[in-house]
Amino acid sequence: MAEWSFLTNHARALVCIARDPEVRLRDIATTLGITERSAFGIVTDLTNSGYIVKDKQGRRNRYQIRVHLPLREAIGREQTIEELLRVLIEPTVDALPVQGPG
Repeated sequence: MAEWSFLTNHARALVCIARDPEVRLRDIATTLGITERSAFGIVTDLTNSGYIVKDKQGRRNRYQIRVHLPLREAIGREQTIEELLRVLIEPTVDALPVQGPG
């Protein structure tokens, strides 16, 4: 039987970033069980969509999650990234690297 998950790799990568804003692509890939190239593609998708902001600090990246944004595909009422992360990583979400509107 094939393995599957309720969450997409994009959501799982977002959780990795929420837990460690300086997480390396290598570590995201290992956690998700994917290649570094796939992890790079996912982080690029999240960045291009505006869900995360990447700040280059020397050789490392530091990410900020724009938690005020709505989920890409609403189910019922519009929910934000913050609401999703509160469910997935509570109670550490209060320490999220967030960037407000603007």
